[in-house]
Amino acid sequence: MRTLSSARDRYLFLIASFVFWFSNFIYLPILSPYLELLGGTYTFIGVVLSSYGLMQFLFRLPIGMASDFIKRRKPFIILGMLMAMVSGLTFALTDSLGWALLSRAFAGVAAATWVAFTVLYSSYFVDEEVHRAMSSISFVVVLAQLMGMSFSGYIVNEWGWHAPFWIGGILGIIGTVLSFFIYEPKKEGIMRAPIHFKDLVSVIREPTLLKVSLLSILAHSIIFTTMFGFIPMYALHIGLRANDLSFIVFSFMIPHAVATLFMGKVFVPILGKWKSLFIAFLFSALFTLITPLIDTKGLLCIVQGVNGFSQGLLFPLLLGMSIESVPHEKRATAMGAYQALYAIGMFAGPLLAGMLNSAIGIVAGFYFAGILGLIATIFIIFWSRKKQPCKNDFHSMVSKSFFHR
Repeated sequence: MRTLSSARDRYLFLIASFVFWFSNFIYLPILSPYLELLGGTYTFIGVVLSSYGLMQFLFRLPIGMASDFIKRRKPFIILGMLMAMVSGLTFALTDSLGWALLSRAFAGVAAATWVAFTVLYSSYFVDEEVHRAMSSISFVVVLAQLMGMSFSGYIVNEWGWHAPFWIGGILGIIGTVLSFFIYEPKKEGIMRAPIHFKDLVSVIREPTLLKVSLLSILAHSIIFTTMFGFIPMYALHIGLRANDLSFIVFSFMIPHAVATLFMGKVFVPILGKWKSLFIAFLFSALFTLITPLIDTKGLLCIVQGVNGFSQGLLFPLLLGMSIESVPHEKRATAMGAYQALYAIGMFAGPLLAGMLNSAIGIVAGFYFAGILGLIATIFIIFWSRKKQPCKNDFHSMVSKSFFHR
């Protein structure tokens, strides 16, 4: 059995990764309007949206630990592809709220397997090239998410509400087939220490990790309540058409991606980590709070652009900070704990927002998300007075651990 990967192996893996995320995100912008069309209340829509994060919270760490235990990644990649396929096809073949909830839960299980993707792809490279590897796969993922979300509104407008689900399911089938041809090196080539429960307990008590995880829970609550939650529904409520959702997606996702470049090269070197976090949370909070006042496509695009840029600063910055004070030998464990913890925001945010929307109206969720951002700024004011590590070391860690979603 060969131990070295070829260029063909790497390209095949990137193509499979693109298909995986495209199939999961192609229906995301139309999901909440579709659930409303089926007769779902705001509370139930919140439950469906939150099931994606709940499954990641429940399965992400166990999948990572199981993968480390058997020292195999490919079976979990195949599982992820199968779950993506089942999610899309179940959405496409049914039209009831109960099946919609189950379908979205399948997507959450699929996303929970992503840790196996990243670990296997990094094993294709020597240590000195892992940073380049993560940059490549991060670009592919962002591109897949952007393209998938951008086309969904147009597809619905042309072929109906079930069309994005059919495309997602068919791509899931293709991805499942591709996953069987993914190359996995010998066990000895996978240099990752397994996560032990005793290490997890000790690491999770680390003060900086807990603080950053709480901020990340708030950040994920905001984005999964707004852009990945109720923004598309709100856009249709103020008179936009389904194909107009593409403009909203572009307005958010492009600044979201660009912000990662400014974070490492401009904001952190000039302002430092805590001030950068404060500014990003503050702008995200303020522009989320004014969302209910917007009633035109142009203004909504502007607001989403600022939100996209602000939140694009948050996630890689929080990711790097989550492991900066953890010993190197325990950073894999710390990253697993961090990813499991921020998934709380992915399900708690939309769930609570849905309940508030049912009680008060769709604008309540945006006020809720905006208040979460303001709460984060208050925490940052208190915590930023602590001594901070040197910026160069932080930049190195952000580069190595950039991809999070």
